[in-house]
Amino acid sequence: MCVYPMSLYVHVAMGLRGSKQPEAHVLLLGLDNAGKSTLLYKLKHNACVSTVPTIGFNVEMFDARKNRKSIALTVWDVGGQGKMRKHWTSFYQDAAAVVFVVDSSSRGRLEEARRELENTLRSEQLRGRPLVLLANKQDVNGALTVTEIKDKFNLNKICSDRDWFVQPCSASTGFGVEEAFRRVVQMVK
Repeated sequence: MCVYPMSLYVHVAMGLRGSKQPEAHVLLLGLDNAGKSTLLYKLKHNACVSTVPTIGFNVEMFDARKNRKSIALTVWDVGGQGKMRKHWTSFYQDAAAVVFVVDSSSRGRLEEARRELENTLRSEQLRGRPLVLLANKQDVNGALTVTEIKDKFNLNKICSDRDWFVQPCSASTGFGVEEAFRRVVQMVK
């Protein structure tokens, strides 16, 4: 096993897991070019990797700690292009949490991202599941703040039936990434 400097993810899960370890499936969603895959691989390898648009999905497994117990976290990074979004529902059934990534610097696509998030959260299969909204690309000049994103997405209203949190981050620099997934682990039931 490889040991990484991130305190939450002590080691990358490799091989088979014992049946006694609790598992949580996390959906990583957002529009194309929001930074989902970059974020996933920053978390897994602690390196900025060049990615291409995800056609289909990426899946990575991590071991995390919750209340001093190990939990196996499986993160499903599903492509965000328009033609891929209709397939998001195929991943909802076993999701313990939703992580929705927003490009905070792309003001022109915020309304589209808000609509897609609302559509996602309306699913009966995701009712009550916690949401962590990642305000990505905070390292880009002119990026919206967490408060601006909360307001533009009307999160108090659309998340009234679930736990939610907005985390500023930068997938390319790593700022806020570990904190975001620590929050995800604490929020999953």
